[in-house]
This record gives sequence, C-alpha cells and structure tokens, in this order.
Amino acid sequence: MIAACILVIFPFCLAFAAFTDLFTMTIPNRVSGILFCAFVAVAPLAGLGIEQIGIHIMAATLVFAVCFCLFAVKVMGGGDAKLLTASAIWFGLNASLAMFLFYVSIFGAILTLVVLFLRKQENAILATGVPVPHLLLTAKKIPYGIAIALGGFAAYPSSPLMRVMFAQLS
Repeated sequence: MIAACILVIFPFCLAFAAFTDLFTMTIPNRVSGILFCAFVAVAPLAGLGIEQIGIHIMAATLVFAVCFCLFAVKVMGGGDAKLLTASAIWFGLNASLAMFLFYVSIFGAILTLVVLFLRKQENAILATGVPVPHLLLTAKKIPYGIAIALGGFAAYPSSPLMRVMFAQLS
C-alpha cells in the first residue's frame, strides 16, 4: 500500500498540475496541499526517521524562501512557487533536490523557448487549425507547472522515498 502511494501520488499530482497549467494557466492549491500532506503521511510509514523528515521539510522551506522572493519581484507565479515547494519536500536536502531543480530549469528553458516560438507563429497556427490551447498563445506568462512536472518525473527515481521503496522491495 505504501509503495503504491509512493509510486502514484507524486507523479499524478505533477501530471494534473501540468495539465491544468497548460489549459488554464493556473495550478490548483489543492495539488500542492495534497503533495505536501501526502509526503508528511507517507514518509514515516515508508521508514524515514524524524531527522530525515526534518531535512525534507528544511528543503521545502529553503525552496519556498527562494520562490517567495521570486514571486515578490513578479518573476514567478504563486502556483509555481507552491508546486515547486511541495515537490521539493519529496526530494529532501540532498543531491536529488539539486537534480530536480536542474531538470526543472532545463525543461523550463526549453518550454519558454517553445512557447515564445509558438506565440510568434500565432497567426500561422490559428490558420492551420493546429489544436493549441488558446491561453498558451495569448497569456503573458509561461505555464511553468509543465517544467516542474517534467523535472519531477526525471528526478523522482533518485528521490529518497523511491530509494527506500526499492530497497524494501529487493
């Protein structure tokens, strides 16, 4: 049961966040809340000690502090900041968090270039009838939840909970 939670909750929440961000340019608060609360519930059951859980909470706090500053200067959206924070708790304060943030930045750069290209080609896209979400072409922001989700998918196998789960299964 715990293994199923570890395998399903994090990826499902990220996929849902990416999907809603693509089509509505918003990430529901409940997604970040579920991610955060699910980690707090699953981590002790998976065998993480109180010290390890504290380190994961420190990672989320650190990411939140940076994201809050970026949000305050209007560089990052609030939903993106909350999703990044809630995702960071699943990685902890170690190399897997650095890998996650690296992947998010790479996917974010690619996503930004693709979205900017699509916006430059808006008339051609609309003329051809290619199904592109309308907000992707008209909004002034980038649906960064997609990059966060892709970074999470790429880094998740190296996360502490996944390593614990694989160790228990073998």
